[in-house]
Amino acid sequence: MRQSSLFTSINKTTDRDEISRNAQLLQRAGYIEKLMAGVYSFLPLGLRVLAKIEAVIRQEMDRLGGQEILMPALQPREVWEQTGRWDAIDVLFKLKGAGDRDLALGPTHEEIVTPLVGRRVQSYRNLPVAVYQIQTKFRNEARAKSGLLRGREFRMKDMYSFHANEADLNRFYERVIEAYTRIFTRCGVGEITVLTAASGGTFSPFSHEFQTITEHGEDVIFLHPDQPIAVNRELFDQPQIMRQLDLIEVDGSYRRMEERKAIEVGNIFKLGSRFSDACKLGFVDESGQRQPLLMGCYGIGTSRLMGAVAETISDDAGLNWPIEIAPFQIHLLSLARTEEEKSRAEGIYQLLIDQGLEVLFDDRMDIRAGEKFVEADLLGLPLRLIVSQKTLAQQSVEYKFRKTGETGIVRIDEVVKFSLAAGK
Repeated sequence: MRQSSLFTSINKTTDRDEISRNAQLLQRAGYIEKLMAGVYSFLPLGLRVLAKIEAVIRQEMDRLGGQEILMPALQPREVWEQTGRWDAIDVLFKLKGAGDRDLALGPTHEEIVTPLVGRRVQSYRNLPVAVYQIQTKFRNEARAKSGLLRGREFRMKDMYSFHANEADLNRFYERVIEAYTRIFTRCGVGEITVLTAASGGTFSPFSHEFQTITEHGEDVIFLHPDQPIAVNRELFDQPQIMRQLDLIEVDGSYRRMEERKAIEVGNIFKLGSRFSDACKLGFVDESGQRQPLLMGCYGIGTSRLMGAVAETISDDAGLNWPIEIAPFQIHLLSLARTEEEKSRAEGIYQLLIDQGLEVLFDDRMDIRAGEKFVEADLLGLPLRLIVSQKTLAQQSVEYKFRKTGETGIVRIDEVVKFSLAAGK
């Protein structure tokens, strides 16, 4: 893509109402635009990042055997009353439809997916089943804030699994933990994201959250000093979590757990038969007996994850996207002063895109070099290639890696090979 054709541009000022790092950077760089508190438009660069995050998640959910579906966001009151949650969920967006019918905008989809799958699961032979969707969700947050981290309208991947017995549910639950770990690693925050015990379990002592550690986080967790064990503050020092920790530690060193701030980027629950019982659904086992249908629920806020990446691995100069989710792999900067130099820069751009590389080409002639460098840092693409009078004289281009700051020179006839290797 030619940067001269990009309809968005760098914002010189920061919205004073936005105090979170991710909101400031993403809006300044032209990735998103705020419509109102908790509601954002995703602009071309931002949508490319979001789509790549969702592509990573799809790959990992498909690898688990999950089947993608898409369920309605608009839902009738009756399904929520059936599970007793119409008045229990305070963030439920409620509205009136034609004929004065009560409707809701879905913040989650247990009420919809349970009967949808349950009607198709009559026997143990149909189990296990896992379905997922990536969809826009709605939550009537009283205090929408922190940019993409706490929204009223947001993107989410939610998966639901159905099992004949607890052992099978437990096995799948562990596989999801492994898949989520891969997702966060591929999205660049794996090293700072920890599996965290939390309250909210309806079928087990606790659920689990994936918390990305950052001083800018809204959540507080307690992190073990020596082991990958973490506990949400809401559950810490409660008897059931202490008993669980006692099972794996004899010396009680968890008492020294460190308090840290973090951003919740995913959560998983063992739901048991909570929703299948409410919907009067079950299955027939091998002996012909009717049994309860056990469920698990697994969520990742995809737009929230984008915000978390922007929040945690950016720096004072701007964003710093990991290669797998960057809007483009390469930011090619032309510092051409003449038509001949411009033509040669165009040739390098064509050379790169002909090999399938994703390139944002800053072909603008009316922007000074220093300003281009500042904007490039803010946009945060992984690899920067610079074409100038000096480099062209040497039949080369200058490169700079955004993450490490490493710079150097590569010959033009080696630039494709170099760029392909850098993208791996």
